[in-house]
Amino acid sequence: MKNNEPVERKKQEKEEPRSVLEEIIREGARKLLQAAIESEVAGYIALYAERKDEKGRRMVVRNGHLPERSFLTGIGPIPVKQPRVRDKRKEETFTSAILPRYMRRIPSIDNLIPTLYLKGISTGDFTEALSAILGENAKGLSANTVVRLKRQWEEEYRQWSKRDLSGKRYIYFWADGIYFNVRLEDPENKRQCFLVIMGALEDGTKELVAVCDGYRESRLSWMELLSDLKNRGLAEGPVLAIGDGALGFWAALREVYPGTKEQRCWVHKTANVLDKMPKSVQPKAKEKIHDIYMAPTKEQALVAHNAFLSLYGKKFGKACECLMKDKDVLFSFYDFPAEHWVHIRSTNVIESTFATVRLRTEKTKGCGTRLATLTMVFKLAREAQKTWHRIKGYRLISHIIKGVRFVDGEMAETQEQVA
Repeated sequence: MKNNEPVERKKQEKEEPRSVLEEIIREGARKLLQAAIESEVAGYIALYAERKDEKGRRMVVRNGHLPERSFLTGIGPIPVKQPRVRDKRKEETFTSAILPRYMRRIPSIDNLIPTLYLKGISTGDFTEALSAILGENAKGLSANTVVRLKRQWEEEYRQWSKRDLSGKRYIYFWADGIYFNVRLEDPENKRQCFLVIMGALEDGTKELVAVCDGYRESRLSWMELLSDLKNRGLAEGPVLAIGDGALGFWAALREVYPGTKEQRCWVHKTANVLDKMPKSVQPKAKEKIHDIYMAPTKEQALVAHNAFLSLYGKKFGKACECLMKDKDVLFSFYDFPAEHWVHIRSTNVIESTFATVRLRTEKTKGCGTRLATLTMVFKLAREAQKTWHRIKGYRLISHIIKGVRFVDGEMAETQEQVA
């Protein structure tokens, strides 16, 4: 026993400071939160201080506190006592923007569930997994809670997939097929994945347009998706669509929205070209490809394109054939504002969203049903959408809609005036 005492003491010395620090952080967070909601209520009451009834009594007043409740955060549960507000105005009531009535967890906690699910954590293991992340005090996220949340999100997805699109006008589409670690009902569907479309609206904001299961290279899968968008009111397609050349999306797009211009993704193109070259050559070749699509003018880009073919054509014919494929739609971005190029040269907006959960390898068993995984993909994308920024130079979108011509990223009228 004595021999174990130093080990136990060292273990306690390591654990205690950490727990004390966590308690200090949690208490500080509690005080800040309590002060914030007190200030919110005080501001609300002050706003209606002059509103009084026929007897001269104020219609909006404080009325003690609601019962204390805790909500789960990344540093554990935080207890708060929310001020009670008595609002005697007709059909008016106070709702806290900081701490909504039925909130039990901060949104980032809910985001852990789809992330863990897509990583292959089973429903029964969620409590243990979340406890490891949030601490042993993480309560309220039992297996039953996870099941209820999944059902709620499935219904959200169904409703979202039927929403009216008649008031939407997208300028850009980004399209891709995303593979996830999902146990499909039909094991023969080895190449099935999730088809994703994101769009940029007239004000430059980006949003998730569609997500469904299908086949990445299938024209029929993408035709069903695009036709559904059109049937739900999206009569006019985007001005430009961006995606990988291997997608069945392009054949479908030409039928459903024939007026849309096409831009092949340079990230996918680069990866496909380099895949046909030895690793020893890839770093230098990658620089050469980078020089092509980063050129300030289309003319200079074509010069760099031809230089690549001259340099590698004899030894790496397949790589050069891959680069030459779709050449006519690799440089479409030069016909749009230069400020937009960073957004429309690739499908990075999709890649970055699913970077932590996307699997480029063949799918394996172990993550759940098709619908459940589809719902998790939808949930992650919708949460990620809250952090997306408007595209740079969004004010130029109005010129695109009017049909103003752009040459090498600048409005043609401006260039003619300078000339």
